[in-house]
This record gives sequence, structure tokens and C-alpha cells, in this order.
Amino acid sequence: MGQQVTTAGDVGPGGISAADRAHLLRYTEGLWDALRGQQLFVTGGTGFLGCWVLEAFTAANAQHGLGATAVVLTRDPDGFARHAPPLAADPAIRLHQGDVRSFAFPSGRFAYVIHGAGSPNARLNAEEPLLMVETLVQGTRHTLEFARQAGAKRVLLMSSGAIYGPQPVGVTHQPEEALQAPDTTRPRSAYAEGKRMAELLCAIYNERCGLSTIIARCFAFLGPYQQIDSQFATGNFIRDALTGGPIRVTGDGRTVRSYLYGADLAVWLWHLLLRGAPGRAYNVGSEHALTITELAHVVAGLCQPAPAVHQANAPTSSPPDVYVPSTHRARTELGLAQRIGLEDAIQRTCAWHRARRGSTDAVARTASVVEANR
Repeated sequence: MGQQVTTAGDVGPGGISAADRAHLLRYTEGLWDALRGQQLFVTGGTGFLGCWVLEAFTAANAQHGLGATAVVLTRDPDGFARHAPPLAADPAIRLHQGDVRSFAFPSGRFAYVIHGAGSPNARLNAEEPLLMVETLVQGTRHTLEFARQAGAKRVLLMSSGAIYGPQPVGVTHQPEEALQAPDTTRPRSAYAEGKRMAELLCAIYNERCGLSTIIARCFAFLGPYQQIDSQFATGNFIRDALTGGPIRVTGDGRTVRSYLYGADLAVWLWHLLLRGAPGRAYNVGSEHALTITELAHVVAGLCQPAPAVHQANAPTSSPPDVYVPSTHRARTELGLAQRIGLEDAIQRTCAWHRARRGSTDAVARTASVVEANR
């Protein structure tokens, strides 16, 4: 067995904790009447961001008796049922099979559309950049056209902080007003440029088609439903801790990141959909920055006994890679805040993974389940 990780919350197998559900309901109070009796369409609902959006929706739908329905686009309904059993079984969720680039439009009117398809898949971005761009651009155009025909009141695009390109040296928190961009001579910019084009399409539909679009530029997150065997450091460190350590830091550990917990993320996204200014982009994330090495030590410090932290390379003198947002717009315009701190977020995430698998022997299976749902 691996290290004992201090946990928080009452976690059941396959769903979020009662504490997380209470958090979602408390900080979205007063939002939900707009959804009463309405239909919602969600792309990317089987990924990390999408699952949290749906957790908030199902909790509010039951709590407030909204009588609302969420139609969730997925290429693999059976895979979604394995990945998120309580969500797939919820009577307010209806799965619609299809590819985001070409799905058949479901019938009826849809008051709201959340477009989250097109995750930051590092392997796809490196090996199939044309497919990455096609999925993001064609998928967004197809979804926006559906929203227009379905009479949607508002559309939320889940974009990415990657649209800014590398954060300039000396900029500690990336503001929305920044005009720098990714390097278009590098095929690895496919994801970032695809998201930029998706944002432009939203701006066009907002201005020319009368479709109210809001953009969420999402940065880095952690929490239940997170992959723990991919390119994301938080997931990898939690995986290492749950399997007994050591926690491995690749590179020199000076990369700077910040992390918003899934429950806070969902609260922010629902506020943006229902209260954000149409045609406006908002950074979504935490402003509390730390290095990857510092993050590894935070995770280790929550384990009993604490595992060793192994760093691959010695620190260098080059400027560190920084990816941290300024959330001034979200804070000042919508009153949003990070309410769950990093240590609490790590504890809740560890508790969810331990409850989900029951033993650390099943860690390796998580990657294959997530891969099946891409």
C-alpha cells in the first residue's frame, strides 16, 4: 500500500463529496432560476471541466427542482458511464452520441450551450496537430451554428490561457488585455492557435449573428475527475504519493503554476455563463503561484510518512516558464474568488481517488479509462 494521505470530505465511490456538492450549491445560490424548465447542451462534458460543470448542474437541478435537462455530446456513451457513473445515471442528463465536428443537431430549443470539447491533449497536439486544429475550429463553428439554430440565449466557450503564448519575463499574472500570441511557426502551437480561432468565431457570432457568447480562458486546475497519468504535474504527484512515492519532478522544478480546485472552477464557469458580459473573455484560475518543486513538497507534506521528492535536474539560470492568470475581471465584475486553498484541494483530490479505486493497485487503470473517453 502507498502513503496515507490526509483526506477531507465524505467521499463516495464514483461521485464528488458531500462537502464539494455543498460548496457548489452555496456559491451558486441565486443563479439557477434562469435554467428552470430549460434545455442545456454541453460539449466536452466527459472531460475534467465538463464533469464539474455537470456536477454543479445536477446538484442544483435536484436541490431547486429546476426541471432542467442537459444534453451531453459524447463519442462514447458507455465510456462516459464508466468514467462518471452518477452523472451518466442522473435523469436530468441525456447523452447524445456524435463527434463535435459533425454531430447531428438534437431537436428542440436549447437556452444555453457550454462548449468545452477539445482538451489540452499533449500527445495529440504533438503527433496530430492538424487534427487538433480541425477539432477546435470546425467543432466550434459547428457548435455555434447549432446554438444559433437552437435559439440559445447564451454560449460559454471554455477556452485556454494557452492563447496568450509564453508569459513574458517579469509578468507574474497574465491579464486579459495582453496581446502577445503563440509562435505560429511551431506546429506545437496547434492547440493554442485552435483556441484563438475558436474565440474569434465566438466574437463573430456574437457581433454578426446576435448570439451572446462568453469566453472562459481556463488555466490550471486539480480535483476529482483529473487525470493522474498524463502531462499534468498535480495529477502525477498525487499518483506518486498514492503509490508510496517518491514524488518525481521532471526538469529543474522552477516552472511556475497556480491551481484552482474543481468545485471553485464549476462555480466560476456557471457565473460566467449566466452573468458574464457577452463578447468578453475572463481568465479562470488561481492567482496563488508556486514552483513545481514547491508543489511537490506540498503534496509530500500531506502524506504520512512523507515520501521523498526526487528532482530530475538542478535549477538553471534561465527565466522560468510561468503560467499564472490575473483574475481581475472575474473578481471585480462578478465577485468571484478562490475559496478552496491548495492543501485542501490536494486532500480532497486524494480522497476521491482513494475512494474511487479502493486500493492503490488500480491506479494504472485510470489512464486507460480516461483514454477511452477522449
